[in-house]
Amino acid sequence: MEEQPVNNPKRLRQRLKKPYRLVILKEDSLEEVGAYTLTPLSLYVLLSSLFVGLAIVVIMLIVFTPLKRWIPGYGDASMDPELISLRTQVDDMTKQLELQQRYTDNIRQILTGEVRTEKPKETQGFVQDSLKEVKRVEEDQLLRNNFQLGEGLQKQATTPSPTPAKQIPLERLHFTPPLKGEVSAGFMPDKEHNGVDILAPKNTPIKAAMDGYVILSDWTLETGNTIGIIHDNQVVTFYKHNSVLLKKRGSFVRAGEAIAIIGNTGTLSSGPHLHFELWYQGKPVDPVRFISF
Repeated sequence: MEEQPVNNPKRLRQRLKKPYRLVILKEDSLEEVGAYTLTPLSLYVLLSSLFVGLAIVVIMLIVFTPLKRWIPGYGDASMDPELISLRTQVDDMTKQLELQQRYTDNIRQILTGEVRTEKPKETQGFVQDSLKEVKRVEEDQLLRNNFQLGEGLQKQATTPSPTPAKQIPLERLHFTPPLKGEVSAGFMPDKEHNGVDILAPKNTPIKAAMDGYVILSDWTLETGNTIGIIHDNQVVTFYKHNSVLLKKRGSFVRAGEAIAIIGNTGTLSSGPHLHFELWYQGKPVDPVRFISF
């Protein structure tokens, strides 16, 4: 009878199913502790099951626990909720800083007269003739009127008076007190405090110091709800840290008319008060010299 080759499938199955006895003895007395019957096939199945189970546990730890953050290249760091929240806060702060910078530039241009204008471009004759034949709708005319009103207010704030002889000194002007209260902080231009702080009860209305047009009615990061009014004689007044603004940009107000409500808005405010500024010919002056609070 010929001997079967080793790689015979039938003989290999017989070897895998051949039982072996595993006996565990004590080292000192050789007493039998346990005996197990195993086959190479059962041992292979047992080891494979342990390996698969361990792999499943590791995968679950990676998928369902924060452990995946420590694995290089796993996932996208931009999907982390904490990073998304921080990124949103940074974007909001960037927008606030841009608005604050834009507000500061506008006020500086109004007070110093740095108005940037561009010459209108010359157009072809046939274009001008065709535009003259177009009938303007009501909404377009209202938009043009508002734009011309804003340009007129800015020009009035920054253009020197063509008749200096008619310029009236501040001492001869009559100002209505924005409110009656205690002055908690005075005029200190060397510390960039270009006005006075006035304390008053909650919900006290703020009044316009003179007749004029509202050139600013908006919220800023540092001064909160702020309103600015341009008056005759190159006088501009500002009312800051209000809780509510009652007038919009472009509105005409009378002296003594309520324009805002006292408040505590803005990062530079530490309590309910009014920060009032009086500007004359592009420079801040001490309001206490001309107004009795």
